[in-house]
Amino acid sequence: MDQIPRVSEVLYVGVCRKIGTPTEVTFRRDLWDTGEMIRKPSQLYKGERKMLSGSRREGFRFKSSDFDFMQWYPDHKVICEMSQSTFYHPPRHTLIYMETSDTPPGFARLQLLTPSNQEIVMSSLLERNNTEYISCSLLRMRLHQAMKGFNPAIEGENLHGPCHNCTYLSIEADFALCFHSHHWPLPALPWVDRCLTRAWPSRSVLQSIIDEGFHLVPIANRQTDDNLDLEWRISFSQAEQKLVYSMNHCQFLCYGIMKIILKEVISDELLCSYFMKTILFWRIQESSSTPWLPSTLLQHVWFCFKSLMQCVYTGYLPNFFIPENNMFEGKVVGAQQIFLYQKIETFYEIGIAFLLHSPTLRAILIPAVSDPYFVMPTGESYLKSEIYIDIAFDDESDRTKSIVIVSDFLSNMMHLNVIDQLFSTCQNAVYHDMLIYVLVSTSMSLKAQCLFPSKKKRYSTDRSIIHMLGLFLKLGCVSDGLYFALYLYDTGRYQTALTVTDRVNQRLSQSHVMYHDTVDRQRYSEVVGGESMLTKFRKALARDIMFFQGFTYIEELRLEQEVSKMNGIPVPLLSPFVTVHMLSVLCHYRLGNRSQYIQALTDLHTLLLYDDGRYVELDNRDLPWQILGICQHVVGDLHGALQSYQESLRQRPYHKIEIATETRLNFVQSQLRLNSTRIVT
Repeated sequence: MDQIPRVSEVLYVGVCRKIGTPTEVTFRRDLWDTGEMIRKPSQLYKGERKMLSGSRREGFRFKSSDFDFMQWYPDHKVICEMSQSTFYHPPRHTLIYMETSDTPPGFARLQLLTPSNQEIVMSSLLERNNTEYISCSLLRMRLHQAMKGFNPAIEGENLHGPCHNCTYLSIEADFALCFHSHHWPLPALPWVDRCLTRAWPSRSVLQSIIDEGFHLVPIANRQTDDNLDLEWRISFSQAEQKLVYSMNHCQFLCYGIMKIILKEVISDELLCSYFMKTILFWRIQESSSTPWLPSTLLQHVWFCFKSLMQCVYTGYLPNFFIPENNMFEGKVVGAQQIFLYQKIETFYEIGIAFLLHSPTLRAILIPAVSDPYFVMPTGESYLKSEIYIDIAFDDESDRTKSIVIVSDFLSNMMHLNVIDQLFSTCQNAVYHDMLIYVLVSTSMSLKAQCLFPSKKKRYSTDRSIIHMLGLFLKLGCVSDGLYFALYLYDTGRYQTALTVTDRVNQRLSQSHVMYHDTVDRQRYSEVVGGESMLTKFRKALARDIMFFQGFTYIEELRLEQEVSKMNGIPVPLLSPFVTVHMLSVLCHYRLGNRSQYIQALTDLHTLLLYDDGRYVELDNRDLPWQILGICQHVVGDLHGALQSYQESLRQRPYHKIEIATETRLNFVQSQLRLNSTRIVT
């Protein structure tokens, strides 16, 4: 038994490396939370709210972690008692009354009290006993029909539970249209008393959960066939997110280990990760006598596993918020229940060593089990190096950029206003990163807004755009100045664009600059090691240039953007090293500097031929080869352009620009035939 704490600490460290350190988990959450905070005013203005829920929002990044989105209309108000209707003002608000008097625990019927301004809601009504109810099945089907085929890049669209399920760019996502209530549901009032008695969560977390309210999602109880169209499940997704956020890291890792056990050891379709989360919630609330430390992690995992076995044996897993709601009802029953219990019992008889049946956990535990003197430090600096954390932050930032990118100017100004308020209280790297994205979006939406104004208005708009993009040279990362250079080129200021491009190129050539995970790690540590994330961001980070749809950056790439958008790709990405060479070719050509643009063309061609993926990703080269062809075409090298376009077609169609490539290819071939005819004549 003396070895248990040591093995437990080894498990803690190993799973930390697999799932994430406290710092990693924190910035994953902060990036998504901040993005949604920034977008909230513009979403309210448009009459809709959307939030990411589930394991990705909680901070996990397993390969199987999909994106779960909940969407609702903020002007639709769900009330739990008729007296609550006095808080709202029809017709500005649509009132929905939640009936729970004769529904299964955890479910409700939704009675529409006042007309909705949403066609999808009005077309989902069913009448029962002269009362209009919102049908969960009809609304679910209406959402599925509205979303199906909307984006040609989306695959495998189907209904999955209450959600529209699909796969986009190899990422699985679920979308659920639901309703939100700012009140706390009557069936969950005993939960509040239980939390106060057992002191988890803390009073502040508990109050924030109650203030946020709950959702109703369109799925009925399995056991009530007569009301499949009318019952809605009471969802506590926001509350669960706050509970997970309030966990210490040992508790969070226990949750992650239970997910790994479910996937790699038990591997049974009857169980889902939500059951693991529920078991952990109960364990945390009931385990006040056992501290949650690295040395006790194994003990807590074993207890959760035994709790799971007990629940399967009895066929009863109480919902954490409404215990009367047995989440195993109608699911873990009959022969399948017996088979599942026997499987879990087999692992139970092995003891805690059953963890070795998981490939992930076995790789972590074998060194400690085989060597009684093996000791692993638990400090975060040992868990992952500083540079690894920085790379992970940059990668996560790229994933969240789309949260704050919109094409309309008014929404962008709302986003800037929120960021300004955030900066007044705390200037951290997350807010700074979001500011850069919003500045790009705002400047480009301002440019699109003023295509045909007066000369005076164009001048004023140009000054504003120059000011915003000029901030990139001061606030942005090493490569962000290229957005400024692209605008300068597009507005005919070729020499100034070239000056900015050269300045960015000089910074990109420094060995301490990180692009994805490519960097001289020793030089990086020497130059920015120990500095704040903001300093690292400005001095040592380079990122892809993102061509957000809805904005035209330069005319030479308009066709590629339009075709990519038509095929469902929202943000074409371009390596900053390719962007530098492209701008060098185009600027020197417009300025008549022949030797310079020929050299820049040669440099770009050499980069694409010999780079091993460090500066141009190997699976993302259709657009770079296309750009080389465009540059060759612009300067008059038709044969070179022909070869480059053909090479673009041979690449993985990451940006789905084949139609644009074939269009340009046909044009070059017709020009070559015309030139050949002229020579013969």
